[in-house]
Amino acid sequence: MTAERHPRGLAYLALTEAWERFSFYGMQALLVLYMVTTLLPAHPEAKVIGFAGFRAAVEAVTGPLSPQALASQIFGLYAGLVYLTPLLGGLVGDRLLGGRRTVLLGAGLMAAGHFLLAFDASFLIALALLILGSGCLKGNIATQVGRLYEAGDTRRDRAYLLFNFGINIGAFAGPLVCGTIGEAKGAHWGFASAGFGMLAGILIYAAGWRWLPNDRPRGRNVTREAGQVGDGRRIAALLGLVLLSAFYNVPFGEGYNVFPLWVNAAADRHIFGLEMPVAWYLASDGLVTVLSTPLVLMLWKRQAAAGREPSVTGKFAIGCAMLAAADLLLAFYARGWREPHSLGVLWGFGYFLLSSSAYLFVMPVLLAAVSRAAPPRLAATLMGVAYAGLFVANLTAGWLARFYEPLGASGFWALNAAIAGAGVLAALTFGRLLSAPLEPSSEAP
Repeated sequence: MTAERHPRGLAYLALTEAWERFSFYGMQALLVLYMVTTLLPAHPEAKVIGFAGFRAAVEAVTGPLSPQALASQIFGLYAGLVYLTPLLGGLVGDRLLGGRRTVLLGAGLMAAGHFLLAFDASFLIALALLILGSGCLKGNIATQVGRLYEAGDTRRDRAYLLFNFGINIGAFAGPLVCGTIGEAKGAHWGFASAGFGMLAGILIYAAGWRWLPNDRPRGRNVTREAGQVGDGRRIAALLGLVLLSAFYNVPFGEGYNVFPLWVNAAADRHIFGLEMPVAWYLASDGLVTVLSTPLVLMLWKRQAAAGREPSVTGKFAIGCAMLAAADLLLAFYARGWREPHSLGVLWGFGYFLLSSSAYLFVMPVLLAAVSRAAPPRLAATLMGVAYAGLFVANLTAGWLARFYEPLGASGFWALNAAIAGAGVLAALTFGRLLSAPLEPSSEAP
C-alpha cells in the first residue's frame, strides 16, 4: 500500500465523523448559553429529573456556584466525561462487540441523547446518553482509520489529517446550522437538529460497511498476541504525549465554555441591522481548521521531502505557541474594550483563526502517533487513553472557568495564555525523550 490514493473506507469514516461532529459541536454551541439564559434561571430543580441531587453533589465539592460558574462546571463535566468514556468504549470494541458494532451502538446512543435534549425534563439523561455514546464511537472509529494502512505506510499521518478535515467540516456546519436554528426558534429546536445530523452519520457508516477494516479477533479463546521489543518505551512515550497535549487542550476548552459568554457580552454583533448568532463564532473553529488543513499538509510534505519535518513534540510546541497567542489576543481585547458590546463584530474571529489552526499541530498528530506506535493488541484501548486525556483537560477547563468572574476577562485569558506557553516549554524540554520511540523507524515489524 504505497500509492498516494487512500483506501475507500477512509471517505466513509471521515463522512461519518463529520456528521457526528456536526451534532456534537452544534449542540455545544448552544449548551452554555442555554443553561445560563434559559435553564438555570427557571428553577431547574422543579423541572429537570434528578437536578436537585446533581446540583447538591456538585456544590458539595465546589461550594455554592453562580449560574455562570454552575453552567461552566456542568459543561466541563460533560465535555470531560465525553473523552473519558472512550477508554471504556475501546475495551468494549477490543474485547466484546468489535469496533464496528461498538461504533453503531455509540451513534445510536448519541442520536437519542440529542433528541432528549429537546425536553427540559430529560436534560441530565440526555447528557448521560451523549457521554456513553461518544465513548463507544470515538476511540473505535479513530482506530479504524489507522487499521486501513499497513505498518510503515507513510500515508497514515496524512490520513488522520484528512479524517480531521471531515471532523472540522462538521465542526463548522454544526454551530452554523444548529446554532442559527437554536437562536431563531429556541435551543430545543437546535438540539433536535443535531439529532438528525447524527442519524445521517449512522446511515453513511452503514452504507460503507463493506469498505471498513474487519474487526480484530476477540473473545476468551483468542490467542494473545505477543509483545514486541520496545513496546514499553512506545507506550510510555504515548502517555507522555497525552500529558503534554493537556497544555493545549485545557485553554482550548475555554473556547466553547467561556468564550461564548464573553463574546456575547463584549461584542456588538449587529450587521446591517441584523444580529449575528454567537454560534457563528464557534462555527469559524471548524471553518478555519478546514481551510488550514491543505496548507499544513502541503507544508509537512515539503518539509518531509527536505528532511525538515518537525518531530511530534515539535509540532506540539508550534500548536501551543499559536494558542498562547490566541489567548493573549483575547486578553488584549478585554483590556482595550472594557464596555459591554464595544468590540467590533469581526474581531472575535481572530481567536479561532489562531487557535483552530493550532489544533492541527496537536490532536491529529497525537492520534496518528497512537495509531502508528501502539501495540496492535492495545490499539483501541490506547486510543481511548488519548481521549481520556481530554477528560482531564476539559474537567480542568470547567474548574478554571469559575475564575472568569473573579479575575475579569483580561486576567482570565492571560492565565490561559500562560498555560499554553508552559506547553511550549514542556514540549521543547522533553521533546527528544518523547519523540524518539514514536518515529516510524521504531515501529515493530
